[in-house]
Amino acid sequence: MKKTFMSFVAVAALSSTAFGASASAKEVTVQKGDTLWGISQKQGVSLKDLKDWNQLASDVIIPGQKLNVSEKTTEKKQYTIKAGDTLWKIAQKFGVTVSDLKNWNDIKSDIIYPNTTIAVDGQATVQTEVKAAETKTAVQHKPKTEQAEPAQKPAAPVQKPAAKKEAVSQSNTSQNAVKELTVTATAYTANDGGMSGITATGINLKANKNAKVIAVDPNVIPLGSKVHVEGYGVATAGDTGGAIKGNKIDVFVPSKSDARNWGVKTVKVKVLK
Repeated sequence: MKKTFMSFVAVAALSSTAFGASASAKEVTVQKGDTLWGISQKQGVSLKDLKDWNQLASDVIIPGQKLNVSEKTTEKKQYTIKAGDTLWKIAQKFGVTVSDLKNWNDIKSDIIYPNTTIAVDGQATVQTEVKAAETKTAVQHKPKTEQAEPAQKPAAPVQKPAAKKEAVSQSNTSQNAVKELTVTATAYTANDGGMSGITATGINLKANKNAKVIAVDPNVIPLGSKVHVEGYGVATAGDTGGAIKGNKIDVFVPSKSDARNWGVKTVKVKVLK
């Protein structure tokens, strides 16, 4: 379920990278007398998507304002493997994990081949298969004693079975955490116009207004995890969002006023066992 950030912070435009990443979206300029609803109908998009694409916390728009009326698309950021490269080296170079690289590129082993292009920014692309006979040298990982990933690196996103989603009380947060990290936290509510209220894992937020649920990037925090959020408590990682990427979360609150009061915070989170 996509959500809207409940804050009034403007979002800066994405800058181009050295690998040719760029964003493009169809724009319209708000005219006198226009309404957000009217623009959504004219462009054939939903009000929810229009607000999400433009990070709007309300339906208020002003003449002269530019609005994206289509979702931004970003070119894939790719890297061409060189002789001597390993997945571990590439992961360190781009600030990601070996698990991320394997997941994004559908790599099943630690073997990679020179002159093969792989995605290094989360844009899914399947690695071109190169037969051993067509390649002089297969570049392999270092021995396990040299290439072991830090214990806190996130694994490939796997949703835990429902039977293991046991309730964790706030008084039990002293237990050992699987991972600790600092994130940017915003808030959302199921009462925002155009939302179904059903999360990505099937939780009905409209029927459970006091539920402790957060939206996460599954590549960072696996869906179904129990997570302790500073200033919020123990919650279930039960939702996702179009704007929730990397070290960002969205906490569910009962009302729009609660979301406004939360604003944008930098908090520490612990992914619990």
